[in-house]
Amino acid sequence: MAKPRIFISSTFYDLKQIRVELDKFIESLGYEPVRNEEGDIPYGKDKALQAYCYKEISNIDILISIIGSRYGSSGISKEKEQEYSVSQLEVKTALKEDKQVFVFIDKNVFTEYETYILNKDNKDINYKYVDNVNIYKFIEEIKALPHNNNIKGFETAEDITSYLKEQFAGLFKQFMLDSKRVKETLIIKDIESTAKTLREMVDYLKEDSQGKDEEINRIIRVNHPIVNRLKQILNINYNIYIEGTSDLEALFKSRGFKFVEDLINDPYWERQFKRGNDTICRRIYIDESLFDENKLKYIKQADWDDNFIRVEEVPEDDGLPF
Repeated sequence: MAKPRIFISSTFYDLKQIRVELDKFIESLGYEPVRNEEGDIPYGKDKALQAYCYKEISNIDILISIIGSRYGSSGISKEKEQEYSVSQLEVKTALKEDKQVFVFIDKNVFTEYETYILNKDNKDINYKYVDNVNIYKFIEEIKALPHNNNIKGFETAEDITSYLKEQFAGLFKQFMLDSKRVKETLIIKDIESTAKTLREMVDYLKEDSQGKDEEINRIIRVNHPIVNRLKQILNINYNIYIEGTSDLEALFKSRGFKFVEDLINDPYWERQFKRGNDTICRRIYIDESLFDENKLKYIKQADWDDNFIRVEEVPEDDGLPF
């Protein structure tokens, strides 16, 4: 199963220990931390190092930005030809890619930022906690964003991890709510599809029925409950229809399944796939009562039971008796 990938963005030497603690925290959750100092980013020879760093951001799910007192090495924003540090460009890239971003700012820096706001037009002022005023300019830019500008001050790594625990829990809850809404939307689409089918049949039946039987049968076959169930199980997003067992056989073979005539249990269709280091057998059992002399019976949606088609996943049998 794919793990959420979390990119840790910051200057390196001044925040090295914070990065290590965050790495441990992310791994403890079962997620995948991405840090350039650990070789997590595949660098090539054709572009500058930061270019590969930015490219990797398109493959992550969350970016955690830690802003301390050091500005770091510089890069150039192609949009505005404006100078930013490499870690700042990482954040800007993540925002452009619409990734979830969390920004943590050293509390001393965050406090002095208010002094910067009051004196940003004063070119002669010196700041105690940053080595480059562009750090404060970047914080101001992030705070001005209309959304995805989650900013929190910190003193220790524990401040960061405690806050992230709450945020990750909130993201998971939101994911569950969104999943529920998706299911509700799919139910509504099924209802709309059924209503559309009924309207089509009524239109045909209103007219002279001569020569319309085949068209009506086609509408019934495309909207048979077995079709919706198979499309769900096999992840099919286009229209199919089943007239009999020959169509069923052709469908399963096209999806890489083979028929197994089990002498003890019910026969089933089987396909093997890899999950981690294990080979898994996915087995699909079709209730024979759905067919009459190899022809699909008509079943009303109200009479359909998902147990007519059962799905099991079992580890591959190594053939040994022990």
